Amino acid sequence: MSEKIRILLVDDHVLFRSGVKALLQRHDEFEVLDEAGDGLEGIKRARSLKPDVILLDLNMPGIGGLQAVKVIAEEIPETRVLMLTVSEDAQDLLEALRAGAAGYLLKNIEMDALLDAIRRAAQGDSVVSPQMTAKLIQGVREQPRGTPAVVDREKFSPRERDILACLAQGDSNKEIARALDLAESTVKIHVQNIFKKLNMSSRVQVALYAVEHGYGPEK
Repeated sequence: MSEKIRILLVDDHVLFRSGVKALLQRHDEFEVLDEAGDGLEGIKRARSLKPDVILLDLNMPGIGGLQAVKVIAEEIPETRVLMLTVSEDAQDLLEALRAGAAGYLLKNIEMDALLDAIRRAAQGDSVVSPQMTAKLIQGVREQPRGTPAVVDREKFSPRERDILACLAQGDSNKEIARALDLAESTVKIHVQNIFKKLNMSSRVQVALYAVEHGYGPEK
């Protein structure tokens, strides 16, 4: 990642894009590379610019955010996509995260919280608006799941299984390190190994996997 966090805005509302752009331009650490008004144009700009972070609306004419994030996550995995939407629907949230989004934010988010979410996404963290976290957990828990098969558990070391349980609760590396009495650098290595074993690049995708496969809190 470059010194500045390079951002692409994708939203069909020009006034909203202008407001977010003006906010970001007041901070030297951010650089708004470009804007797009729909998913197709967003994909094209993402391919050519390869931004660090994309702020992507969910509901747009033509190709919407869900279709766009699938393409971007597959073709440009190093780019972090944050959904920025008015939808508080748990299914939209789950589908976006499974598609590869690094986070899901509501448009009523406070300005400082948005800036912090962008910073965290650029550093590799996953971010979900606090008011959506409970819906995320509930939505996953309502889906049928069983105890992980022995062969599934054997993919991971005992320590990795401990960390998966923490990831299922949305814990950061710092929180995991504190809970398990480990160095944060050690936790980071374990998390990277888990990513490789699951062939996933999004922390939220791993958290969803952990919950769905029985590593998280019981229903």
